[in-house]
Amino acid sequence: METKKLMIPKWLDKRYEILWEAFHFSPFRVEDAARVLKEKIDDSEEQINVVLSELRKEGMLKVEFDPTDARRRIYQLQSKKQIISEKLTLESRRLTRGSLEGLLKAAADLIRTRVDYTFILVLLFYKRISDKWEMEFESAFREAFADGLTEEEAKKEAKNAIYHDFDISEELLWENIRKDPARLPENFSKAMKTLAERNPGLKDVFENVDFVQFTTNRENAEVLRQLVELFSSHALHRVSPDILGDAYEWILRYFAPQKAKEGEVYTPKEVINLIVKMVDPKPGESVYDPACGSGGMLISSYKRIEDALGRSEADKIFLFGQEYNHKTLALAKMNLYIHDIRNGQLALGDTLLYPKFKEGDKLKKFDVVIANPPWNQDGYSEETLKKGEFWRERFNFGFTPKQSADWAWIEHMLAQALDDTGRVGVVIDNGCLFRGGKEKAIRTSIINADLMEAVILLPEKLFYNTGAPGAIIVLNKNKPEPRKGKILFINASNEYEGHPSVRKLNRLGDEHIEKIVKAYRDLGLRDVRFEIEGFARLVEIEKIKENDYNLNVTLYVFPEDEIEEIDVVREWKEVLSIDEQIKNITEKIEGYLKELNY
Repeated sequence: METKKLMIPKWLDKRYEILWEAFHFSPFRVEDAARVLKEKIDDSEEQINVVLSELRKEGMLKVEFDPTDARRRIYQLQSKKQIISEKLTLESRRLTRGSLEGLLKAAADLIRTRVDYTFILVLLFYKRISDKWEMEFESAFREAFADGLTEEEAKKEAKNAIYHDFDISEELLWENIRKDPARLPENFSKAMKTLAERNPGLKDVFENVDFVQFTTNRENAEVLRQLVELFSSHALHRVSPDILGDAYEWILRYFAPQKAKEGEVYTPKEVINLIVKMVDPKPGESVYDPACGSGGMLISSYKRIEDALGRSEADKIFLFGQEYNHKTLALAKMNLYIHDIRNGQLALGDTLLYPKFKEGDKLKKFDVVIANPPWNQDGYSEETLKKGEFWRERFNFGFTPKQSADWAWIEHMLAQALDDTGRVGVVIDNGCLFRGGKEKAIRTSIINADLMEAVILLPEKLFYNTGAPGAIIVLNKNKPEPRKGKILFINASNEYEGHPSVRKLNRLGDEHIEKIVKAYRDLGLRDVRFEIEGFARLVEIEKIKENDYNLNVTLYVFPEDEIEEIDVVREWKEVLSIDEQIKNITEKIEGYLKELNY
C-alpha cells in the first residue's frame, strides 16, 4: 500500500527495499551500496549511480558531504512511512480550489467597481511566476549541491535561466518587493519593466499596467497594499495548473457582467465547450482563433485532448491566436501560462486587415479555426477590406456592408482553414443567417460551394453583453459524404437552464451540450434518420434555395409546443365556484356600505 502511495517504479522500489534491509537509517557510501546491490541483483556501477540519483529525486535518500573528504558523499535512507507523512503534510498545505476562489473573491471585493480587475490578474500572475522561480531555484540548488558544488557555487548555478520559466533576479521576487510597503507602486512598475526587457514574451503582459498611475489616488494605494498582503498569505508554486487556471477564469467570469457594459465580450465557458466538441481538435493538429480574446477557445481545445488522452498528447496540439486589443492579449498570454500551456503563439493586430500568421508570402492554414468574433462589427466595407493584406485570397465570396463584418470574419476563417482537414466553428449573430443585400450574396456563394455543414440556433440570454440568442455555424472543407448537398439545422433554443449566479441569464447545461453534439455527430451519419422532430433536421440545399438562401433555423426546425390536456368539466366547475365566491363577497361589501349609510 505504501509503495502504491509513493508511486515509484517497481525496479526502483526493489532496490530501495534491498538497501533498506541492509542499512535502515545507518549512513553509507556509494561503495557500500554497490557491494549490496551487486551481491543481490548484480547491478553495474553505472546503474548504482542512477539508482542513488533517482532515490534522491524521490526524496527517499538524504545526501551530505563526507566530513573526512569533501569530494565524497554520505547517504542515508528515509523510511517510507516518513516520506508518505511528509507528502501528506505537503498536500494538506496546498491551496485548494475553494480556498483559492475565496482568496480571489476577497480580492474582487477589495477592488469592487473602482479598479480594473486586470490588476488582480496581473498580481496573481506575478505571484505565481515568483513563487515558481523560488521552487525551481530550490530544486536546482539541491541538485547542484548534491552533485558536489559548494553552497555558493550551487546557488549561483541555481540562478541560471536554464532552470527557470522566466529570467527573474532575486530583488524582483514577490517577497523582496513586498518588504517595502511604502514603495510598492514604484517597485512593481520597475520590476515589470525589467522583467519585460529580460523576457520579451512578457512585454505584452506588463507594458500596459501602470501601478504608479493607479496609486495616484491614495485610496487605490491602500487597495494595492491590501491586495499584496492578501496574495502573500498563500504560496502559489504548488497549486495545480487546473486549479489556478479555473481561478483565473473565475475572475474573468465574475467581472464579465460589469465589463459587458463597457463593451468587452466574454464567451461563456459552456458555449466554448460546445463548439470545441463539435470541431473536435486532435493531437498533432493546429487550432487558430482569429479573435482569441482571453484565450478561452484555445485553452478549451488543449484541455479537451488532455482530459481524454493525457497531457503528453495535448502537448502535441499547436495553438495560434490573434487579438486586436493589447490589454486583452495580455490576459490571454497570462491565461495560457497560468494553465501551464506552452504550445501557443499569440499575436497582436487587426485580423481582418493584417492577419499575422503566414508561411512565406502566403497565409498560414490550420486544421481547426474557431472564434466568437465581434458581432455586427462596424467599419469594414469593401473599400476598407481591400486596404488589408491577402484580401483577394480571403474575400473571394464577396464583401460585407460597412455596418456588419459578420461574413467577412467567416470568409477569413474559411481562407485560413486547410483544404483537406479544415473545420471552422464560429459563434455569430443570428441576424447574419437571414439578412439580405451583400450578406445574402456571400451566404449564397458559401452555401452553393457546399462548405456549410451545420447551423445551430442557441438559446437567448446566454451572453453577458446581449440578450440575443446567437448562432453557431460549422463549416467543413471536407464534409462527410452523407451530408454533401445538405445542411444540418439544430434548434437548441429550448436547451438551457437558469444561470446559477446571474438572475437574468441562461446557460447551457451538460445534458444540453451533449444533446446538441450527439445530433451533430450522428444525424445522417451513425444515425440513419435525417430528422429529430422539433430539434434537428438535415435539409437539402435545393430546399434552402427555394427559401431564397435564408438560413433562419426556425424555417426548418421548430420545437413543438407541449399540448396541455384540459379537463373541461373540472375547469368549468372552478369557474362557477369563483363566480359564487365573487357574488358572496359583493353581497358582504354592499351590506357594510348600507351600515355606513353609503
